[in-house]
Amino acid sequence: MKKKILLSIILVFNCQTYPKNIEILKPFPTNTSKSVRNGLDVLIEDYPNILKDKKIGLVTNHTGITKNLENNYKVFQKNPDIALEKIFAPEHGFFGEASAGAKVNYKNKNFKEVEIVSLYGKNRKPTKNMLKGLDLIIYDIQDIGSRFYTYISTLGMVIEAAAEQNIEIMILDRPNPISGKIIEGAILDTSFKSFVGYYPIPIRYGLTVGELTYMAINESWLSPLPKKITIVKMDGWERSMFFDETHLPWIPPSPNIPNLETAIVYPGMCLFEATNLSEGRGTQKPFLQIGAPWIKKDLINRLKALNLEGVNINFTEFSPKTIPGKALNPKFENDTCYGSIFKITEKHKFKALETALRKISIVNENYDDEFNFNSISLNKLYGNNSLTSYLNTSSQPNNINKQDAFLDLLQNEKKSLKSFSKKSLKYYLYN
Repeated sequence: MKKKILLSIILVFNCQTYPKNIEILKPFPTNTSKSVRNGLDVLIEDYPNILKDKKIGLVTNHTGITKNLENNYKVFQKNPDIALEKIFAPEHGFFGEASAGAKVNYKNKNFKEVEIVSLYGKNRKPTKNMLKGLDLIIYDIQDIGSRFYTYISTLGMVIEAAAEQNIEIMILDRPNPISGKIIEGAILDTSFKSFVGYYPIPIRYGLTVGELTYMAINESWLSPLPKKITIVKMDGWERSMFFDETHLPWIPPSPNIPNLETAIVYPGMCLFEATNLSEGRGTQKPFLQIGAPWIKKDLINRLKALNLEGVNINFTEFSPKTIPGKALNPKFENDTCYGSIFKITEKHKFKALETALRKISIVNENYDDEFNFNSISLNKLYGNNSLTSYLNTSSQPNNINKQDAFLDLLQNEKKSLKSFSKKSLKYYLYN
């Protein structure tokens, strides 16, 4: 009886504290371990009866685990009061089995008597028929804190689809693995909105998925808005934490993010996907090494001379190969690439975007005949056309203000980030 009364008090408090259609479920103050409890753990330990008598659709993949490595769907299936009707899988598939861009299809396939629907095949947004009969959709996926990492785009599309069908949403919050203290990169200009950029946020946005949802709803970035959305907070997570400080098990969120170090460099190095340099796909160190057959060692020396904080930069050579489930037909397959390899030395000081932009700038200035990029793709990743404009003008032979133009690019980023940082403060769920 005491637990039921406490639950009622918390629910009422949350309804009073958070505006509109958002309810925040806070963890009970019982955590005595050093480990963070993610939203899934808080849900099953502190609110075991809240899912009773609801027909549930679960948006998840292999990262949807408890602190004890138990899959969310298994936890739900063990509870006779929980009716798990359908599983929705994002890019890379339910098992994390598909490489970037690979379409996944689970048609006519059930898993443990639950239908699996891919949201990275024919449809990226759930259809009316897919959602038929559901009372609640639960989102539980580990994000990596980068705007163009598509799990958060799937989140937005699922929220909009659920709102159209008057279905409630629940977000089980998880850590931002690259901390909530550092933000970097351009803010998305909504005229460049795409599946790799669904919200007007920086590339490295410094929020948890729960906080991003809270912000997106209140800023009306999504349309229509759901009738009710519940965010289940974590227990014990602090903004300054990187994932290795949470004491939670690391599960690679996608095939080419095998470890935390890769996740830390990804917000910057992913930009190379839109260039004719290899971003390291097809090797055991994707995004940690960047190169091409025509790169010379002196370029790396120029990069090293900048003495960028938090990272060691060294010359390397590598040969990309097709790796099933990780990289299909990577750039420069079977060719020898020369370039830089990055080793994070101080993760709290390392700036992924500045490091990547410095390298892009040096390559652009010194390899004008060889270097190329896809403007459309780069604009989508960067979030606006300022980077492509800089690259196009700085490569002109008569342009003598290349360094000034680059510094202007960085300065404009910083100005917009200051505004975003101030706005996002009111959506923090964790201090």
